[in-house]
Amino acid sequence: MGKTLGKDLYKHRYLYLLLLPTVLFYVMFQYVPMYGVLLAFKELHIREGILRSPWVGMDNFKELVAQSDFWRAFWNTLYISCGRLVFEFPIAIVLALMINEVAREKLKKFYQTVYTFPHFISWVIISGIMFNFLGTTGVLNQILDSLGYHKMTFLTDPSLFRAIVFISSIWKEVGWSAIIYLAAIAGINPELYEAAHVDGAGRWQKLLSVTWPSIRGTAAILLILAVGNAMNGGFDQIFNLYNPGVYSTGDIIDTYTYRSAFADGLSFGVSTAVGLFKAVLNFSLLYSANYIVKKLGGEGLV
Repeated sequence: MGKTLGKDLYKHRYLYLLLLPTVLFYVMFQYVPMYGVLLAFKELHIREGILRSPWVGMDNFKELVAQSDFWRAFWNTLYISCGRLVFEFPIAIVLALMINEVAREKLKKFYQTVYTFPHFISWVIISGIMFNFLGTTGVLNQILDSLGYHKMTFLTDPSLFRAIVFISSIWKEVGWSAIIYLAAIAGINPELYEAAHVDGAGRWQKLLSVTWPSIRGTAAILLILAVGNAMNGGFDQIFNLYNPGVYSTGDIIDTYTYRSAFADGLSFGVSTAVGLFKAVLNFSLLYSANYIVKKLGGEGLV
């Protein structure tokens, strides 16, 4: 066994050498920092460091759940994450199917480029564009004013904030998400379409009987990953778009933790407890989604 493993390592030594930087990256920046999770059960004393700081048991978690702002952020995160699953997740599939139905290859690549391009624009720039467009002195309010209508506070109205989050996220990311489905569609055996054509199937019937069954497994895997990431509501987007006026509907766990730790002086122990709480929930959601998909006949992740 040992000699076989050694021969295999030597035979593929250059491939393992290429893999080495990636392994080192994850070890140094993903696994080694995990010991910081101990802070969730300690009271940090800077001079003594993490390991020698005193244990406080579950006190940090008790302090956390006693804060009403945390529960507001928790429910906001759930609402926004569920909205992303309901509104954003299916649109990427629909877009990929629509692009795939475009007959002209150049036109298909043009649509792919147009829909994918916003992914490369940072949320900082997009938030600037949105403030110029939706702000009180923005383009849209100037148009409303010139038409005799009252100006609207789009970015400070709590009832509109989540809709703005969903719409802007769809515009930015749906094209990028559709690439995975387009890649899965490209791997479908053309003989399946030819067989469906011989059987008299139209484009809609080919889509239902060939394309969708072929990418359904990919959609299931991405759905599991999306559910497992549900407690990450999208810090970059929310942080750049929100303001105190929309905290009631837009403040998520990540922005709450950031603001509490750096502005309100929340202890590092409580902040770490928030992160650990969120990680455990994400793992539970991921495992549950994987279990449900397998029960429904899918392959799942594990």
